[in-house]
Amino acid sequence: MQNQYRLGIDAGGTFTDFILADRKGGVRIFKALSTPGNPTEAIRNGLATIQEETGLAPETIVSNADLCINGTTVGLNALITHTGAKTGLIATLGHEDSIEIRLGHKEDGYRYDPDYPPATMLVPRYLRRGIAGRVLSDGSVHTPLDEEAVRDACRHFLREGVESVAISFVWSVLHPEHERRAAEIVREMMPDVHLTVGSDLYPQVREYTRTSTAIVNAYLAPILQRYVRAVDGYFQSLGARHPVRYFQSNGGLALGRTVTEQSVYAINSGPASAPQAALWLGEPWGMRDIITVDMGGTSFDITLTRDGRANVSKNIDFLRYRIGIPMIQVETLGAGGGSIGWIDSMGLMQMGPQSAGSEPGPACYGKGGTMPTTTDANLVLGYLNPQGLVGGRLPLDVEKARDAIRLHLAEPLGISVEKAAYGMFTIVNNNMVNGIRRVSVERGYDPRDFVLNCAGGATGAHITALAREMGIRKVLVSKLASGLCAFGQIISDVKYNYMAPAPIRLEGAEAAARLDALFAGLEARGREDLAGDGFAEDRVSIGRSLDMRYVGQVHECTVNVAPFEITEASLDRLKAAFHARHEELYTYSEPNSAVEVVNVESAITGGVDKPGRMELPAGQGARGALIGTRAMIFDASGIPHDTPVYDGDLLGAGDRISGPAVIQEVTTTIIIEPGWSGELDASGVYVLTMGTATAATTAAEREAEMA
Repeated sequence: MQNQYRLGIDAGGTFTDFILADRKGGVRIFKALSTPGNPTEAIRNGLATIQEETGLAPETIVSNADLCINGTTVGLNALITHTGAKTGLIATLGHEDSIEIRLGHKEDGYRYDPDYPPATMLVPRYLRRGIAGRVLSDGSVHTPLDEEAVRDACRHFLREGVESVAISFVWSVLHPEHERRAAEIVREMMPDVHLTVGSDLYPQVREYTRTSTAIVNAYLAPILQRYVRAVDGYFQSLGARHPVRYFQSNGGLALGRTVTEQSVYAINSGPASAPQAALWLGEPWGMRDIITVDMGGTSFDITLTRDGRANVSKNIDFLRYRIGIPMIQVETLGAGGGSIGWIDSMGLMQMGPQSAGSEPGPACYGKGGTMPTTTDANLVLGYLNPQGLVGGRLPLDVEKARDAIRLHLAEPLGISVEKAAYGMFTIVNNNMVNGIRRVSVERGYDPRDFVLNCAGGATGAHITALAREMGIRKVLVSKLASGLCAFGQIISDVKYNYMAPAPIRLEGAEAAARLDALFAGLEARGREDLAGDGFAEDRVSIGRSLDMRYVGQVHECTVNVAPFEITEASLDRLKAAFHARHEELYTYSEPNSAVEVVNVESAITGGVDKPGRMELPAGQGARGALIGTRAMIFDASGIPHDTPVYDGDLLGAGDRISGPAVIQEVTTTIIIEPGWSGELDASGVYVLTMGTATAATTAAEREAEMA
């Protein structure tokens, strides 16, 4: 029997990462330039690269793959560049402008800023049609649906060349019949358009959020449909035995037809796989509380898992558009290898969010860039190999890096180039630390209780400095760090989310029975859908959450609970979980106040077989991997110190290195600061630990390793 493979593809804005794993634990990473205009071209190029390096033809890999997974930024890029489908909205008469009125204010951080421009509307005013027909808050019909007005809207959309239609009526979650009848009319008159029905996609209380979510879905659906058809067709042409799975923002996999119908779930699907990868890496040590950080060329992404569960956000403003569906919380900020250093009007050094990107890139790339960037600073500090990155395929010019820092920062501030470089390093780290605090501290978590996990090719140079600033004493760095999101996808399970409105006060047997019935209905649907995907009952697991609040509160918070039979006696268990979560988030709770539920949700997961875990041979000591020393700077003095440099390919399981040191992997560089030590595990993970060893002890350890 031929060996089975698992292929993970993470299509980013600049690079598309490929992870190829086999049953025996062999895992390799490959990269190809992304081709947004033709998604299958990057896949074709990546598979060609794999064939060059392994001898495995694309047909051999795909026909013997038990799972091919694709994570994509197609939806994200369309939303960023406003290149989605021409979309029309059918809404309740008088509510056509809810997407502009929003919640009466702009996003958090800009609520009262008169100079902050309004968001670009995905549906312009002339493509929004109000329809008479009114449902009241108790679900009763006040005014019947004006079906002729729906037909008029369809005729208007046909004249305007609309590709996709969203339907969202007031209180449709309690009386969806009006939306469903309108949908029948649209399908009859516009059979070729994509249709999104708000109460089907996001059956939750809150009109603005439901309408905005439906519009985003409709806006992206034709784009994702074309993408899925192209990718599925390409893999079928190679002889794929199983359908391609696509990664979703909720942290799970789904078939192409689901991604097409629920395209909003594909937004930000790449970084959303990081928590799964982090839990896999930490499993040998029982690590379940992990913060993952991913530094790329332009951005820095942060995700968090607590007790084995990823932090999930709902009802958020993403790229200025309100999205209600659950998404793995990914905090993104402009802090990457290309972040530009500059001096503000007060004479203070700043880093980013402006970026040199990949073209022209950092000054040290020698492609025309003249502004000092994070990468230039790391090169001047000695952290990066002056011979080049990616195994020397990307040469670096130290003098151009020094010239850029000298001209734009060091001379204007009257300091040395080395001090300016360390200042850049420190400031960009502070920016990243602030982002980590937003994901942890501002959500009620103490980062010192977590392990820090390194993802992305640029993060390794900063990882111990970030951990030190956060008070985190243990760090994980995988040999696959630069492609960790693609790896996270191949170890992820299939996952679907099912929701229902539940305006229920947690009092009495009737309330308990209603909640129990709601969850039972959602989970029956989930089991049926997973059975259709080929999952046996013993592969199915369930997670529950409730949006809860104290009676009289305007906003609710999401509370995760384990599945159990909800009876009147167990309502106290739900209340206690809510009180605890409220205190985590806001530092107080009100145990004597009445509690109510607003919405409920079940996450139904189908477990897939995991690939084998990497097993490295035992090492012979770090001494054999030592390839020399390099002058590196580790503090604001700007004074360089000779620091050992190790070749990661020559290290084996159990090899231990004390900082300061640098480990050079082909696709990443790991800086171990003074006071830290690292050990390579057989699973291919470096475990870095901050200790209390003195400088003398550290030096003695290094001497022994180098002897």
